[in-house]
Amino acid sequence: MTRKMILVDTSKCTGCKACTVACKEWNELPAEKTQLVTSYQTQKDFSPKTWTYVTFIEKYKDQTMNFLMRKAQCFHCGDPACLKACSSKAIRQTESGFVVIDHKKCIGCGYCTENCPFGVPKVDQTLQKSFKCTGCIDRVENNLKPACVQTCQTGALMFGDYSDLLGQAKNRLSEVQKTHPQAQLYGEKEMGGTTYVYLLMDRPEVYGLPVNPTIPLSLTLWKDVVRPVGGIAVGGAAAAVVIGVFANIVKGSYRSKDD
Repeated sequence: MTRKMILVDTSKCTGCKACTVACKEWNELPAEKTQLVTSYQTQKDFSPKTWTYVTFIEKYKDQTMNFLMRKAQCFHCGDPACLKACSSKAIRQTESGFVVIDHKKCIGCGYCTENCPFGVPKVDQTLQKSFKCTGCIDRVENNLKPACVQTCQTGALMFGDYSDLLGQAKNRLSEVQKTHPQAQLYGEKEMGGTTYVYLLMDRPEVYGLPVNPTIPLSLTLWKDVVRPVGGIAVGGAAAAVVIGVFANIVKGSYRSKDD
């Protein structure tokens, strides 16, 4: 199967939340008690039982209030920090690009949650399992669109082959930038290229997204440096010291460049 992509065109989103309802229904997730966060947003964050929700950002300009809405869910990164952090090899990346959790292997350690730059996976403390959006991989592998895409009536969500849809996204961006010069694509390059790519109407930080999401340095050092060369011999405390030394070296190199 070829790599897939979901384009989230925020310029077409009306905030109807049908995508969140479809996700709940297809994945048989129970409803949760929520409260008003701001304006029309009632879900503050992900939970083991809520894998997608819509954020509402209020932006005032020229005495006019505009809503910047974004469907939030796992980005399904091309270079997933959660997969790298998983201690039980419960996370894998499919050929189509979706990142999924095998709950038979998951031990609920929470490393995926701690290292995800977007704070997506959440651990169910009762089940001791981590949960997040699956990309509806069960539907995708049976030639169906993800439930959220299937239910979107405004065309804000599009699903297709990565190369084809990315081209469409860039064409759409050119149109949107005529009236919104700050508009940009988010996810084309971030985290190795994400499966969910956003057409944002403004800068990422306006939407509460990290400008340059990365895999934590401590995780990279442990997985790629310390563990391969001395994971068995180096104890936990010693490993932490080694990581600290490497971190200081990196910080020092950045300071020298700034100076």
